[in-house]
Amino acid sequence: MLNEFLLLALANSLLILFLFFCIWAVSVLIGDSSIADIFWGLGFVVVVWFTWAVSDGVEERRLLVAVLTTIWGIRLGAYIGWRNWGAEDPRYARLREHVESQGKNYAIHSLVRIYMVQGLFMCVTALVLIFAMSMDTPEQLGWLAWAGTALWVVGMFFETVGDAQLSRFRADPANEGKIMDRGLWRYTRHPNYFGEACIWIGFFLIAAENVLGLITIVSPITIIYAVAGPSGKALLERRMSKKRPGFEEYKQRTSGFFPMPPKKST
Repeated sequence: MLNEFLLLALANSLLILFLFFCIWAVSVLIGDSSIADIFWGLGFVVVVWFTWAVSDGVEERRLLVAVLTTIWGIRLGAYIGWRNWGAEDPRYARLREHVESQGKNYAIHSLVRIYMVQGLFMCVTALVLIFAMSMDTPEQLGWLAWAGTALWVVGMFFETVGDAQLSRFRADPANEGKIMDRGLWRYTRHPNYFGEACIWIGFFLIAAENVLGLITIVSPITIIYAVAGPSGKALLERRMSKKRPGFEEYKQRTSGFFPMPPKKST
């Protein structure tokens, strides 16, 4: 089983890197690096159905993981595509301007620093999906699989509702320059990041029904590092502190990750 998993991981890694190279080529043609983020969720959908086609495993678990991944990936890709429609994400636009101002080739820079880095992150993160879909024991879904599914549902709720609430807030011109502190954003500064962590820990619990699945703990750790580490939550909050005058006060009263009742203002 372990040998099959390693072969599947290698095959999927080669597929992921090839697809990211193709997406990079398209981004150069259209002058928009935002499609890297759109493909992030959709790439995992490709992984699970490729794994489905070339591997064996317990059918119920394979179907569960494939369906959950597809729902999550299509929702995320569609949301990011809708959010960025018609314009490059400002983060990439700023990066493009910065790189070109130094006389460097942005196309090559984006291939190495954006697409290949995201591809490598996807290779590591996808390990938990590949293992869960190819494991042949236990032969039935157990309580860990259902606990993982329940945690996935919690994560999808925080991601989907949090994104919808933020979109409605931004669409109202009266909220220009204000801090989103309503709905789920009243209890955590990053409901979408918390939801993402729940989703991938949920997948890990499904894989952990087989003791060898414990090695895939690297997958949720990678995601948590990506959203809560220096390039995720910390970077976003530094920018918010500069752009939004009331952000520091919001930061003082609102949990940074886990949903918690807001603190009383002092």
